[in-house]
Amino acid sequence: MGSQKKRPVVLTAGDREVLVRVTTTGVHPASVIRRARVLLALDTSAGEIDSQDAIAARVGVSGETLRLVAKRFAESGGDVEATIQRKPRDLPPVPSPVTGEVEARLIALACSQPPAGRARWSLRLLEKHVALVEGIPDLDHSTIGRILKNEAASSSEEVLDHPTTSKPAVRGPDGRRAGRLCPTL
Repeated sequence: MGSQKKRPVVLTAGDREVLVRVTTTGVHPASVIRRARVLLALDTSAGEIDSQDAIAARVGVSGETLRLVAKRFAESGGDVEATIQRKPRDLPPVPSPVTGEVEARLIALACSQPPAGRARWSLRLLEKHVALVEGIPDLDHSTIGRILKNEAASSSEEVLDHPTTSKPAVRGPDGRRAGRLCPTL
């Protein structure tokens, strides 16, 4: 009964109604339903509640889950929706090493002359050269291909003949059909 004394869960009639609706309709993720059931079981406004072990066994969660849901309910100021829903992520877990400048330098490298003895740039060859260029992070060949493909798609939209057709005819600066970002790529 430790967390119930520290952080008692007191629900209003409206909150209970919302939680009962969440647990009885099957349109919510399992984690949301589980947290809603925990809140209903921890509600002290309905009278005396069972021990933490009994609640955990009845709801099918661990004692730690009970503690965490009660803690989150207290931290959210009694907001039921904030307690049962997933927390929104502030930032991506790892910032992308590909910025606008990196894209521009990669495209410039892909549009430049290929090394001696090569007819054109390949993604693996670009990967090796990117590792040697200062200021561009090491990128995998698949990442390089995605960057070049996205850039080719966005730049080709500007020169479409008929944007309403299902297969647009893309024209290059010389008027010939073009499908690539650079003539050498």
